Amino acid sequence: MDQALAGLPRVHNPNVLVGFDTSDDAGVYRLSAECALVQTVDFFTPIVDDPYTFGAIAATNALSDVYAMGGRPITALSICAYPGKGNIDDLRDILRGGTDKIHEAGCVVLGGHSVNDDEIKFGYAVTGTVHPDRILTNAGARAGDALILTKRLGTGVIATALKRGIASDAHVQASIESMLTLNRAAADALDGLDCRGCTDITGFGFLGHARELAVASNVTLEIWPAAMRFLPGALDYAAAGAQPGGLKNNREFVESCVVALSSLPDEVEALLYDPQTAGGLLISIAELEAPEFLSRCPGAFRVGRVLPQGDKPIYLK
Repeated sequence: MDQALAGLPRVHNPNVLVGFDTSDDAGVYRLSAECALVQTVDFFTPIVDDPYTFGAIAATNALSDVYAMGGRPITALSICAYPGKGNIDDLRDILRGGTDKIHEAGCVVLGGHSVNDDEIKFGYAVTGTVHPDRILTNAGARAGDALILTKRLGTGVIATALKRGIASDAHVQASIESMLTLNRAAADALDGLDCRGCTDITGFGFLGHARELAVASNVTLEIWPAAMRFLPGALDYAAAGAQPGGLKNNREFVESCVVALSSLPDEVEALLYDPQTAGGLLISIAELEAPEFLSRCPGAFRVGRVLPQGDKPIYLK
């Protein structure tokens, strides 16, 4: 996609505050001195068996990009690919799950588009609002900042373990609960604090999105693997080889940007590349304000610090 986008013409518009140049989570367009639109779209194939839960997770994932930009979602349009002869009750449950989660975010579904497709896909195009002076991007991290993550890692590995029949019900449920948790509370906890950079952790995995933050901000991120937290069972499943294809793709793309300053277990390294669904926010925040954010956001944890730009975007220490 980077190669394809490189060939597209750039049209200068002073109201485009965030475009696709820095691979940010969403685009931002200024409407006035007080208001800008945040726009994003995301959809994917089912990752759980229950249709209602799948719809709700898809909505959570799509909403996340707006929160990562410091915005608040206001409207959504559904995107649905579904077999023409598929079970109508399952389709209804997918839509209901997504709509319930959209409403939980204080957002409304205005409509959508559907196509006949043998492979089910579902998600949303979401529009939010943000003050032009309070946009969070992946290009604002500064040397000296603290790095904080708001959710544990491991959804991709656990989903793969489920497909292989080796995941326990308790571990699957914990993963689902994480994927159903909006990043709304984490975004609200940033109110009034000096957050410099932000991105959400989704398909490119923790290190993939950390790389984007580092490259866009012209800094190096020092990540502390020993401080990372993982969903229950994730380490065991990764060690057992339940690693999704996306994990391997992420590793191939990102590992040349990573310097390991010390050895770490294979399963821990694998989970740093694990593609996440509806993952948490990776936040670059002023060092002195990190304790306040951690006190406001239960479950968040410190994962490193921001350094001046070095030889590589990421150091694992």
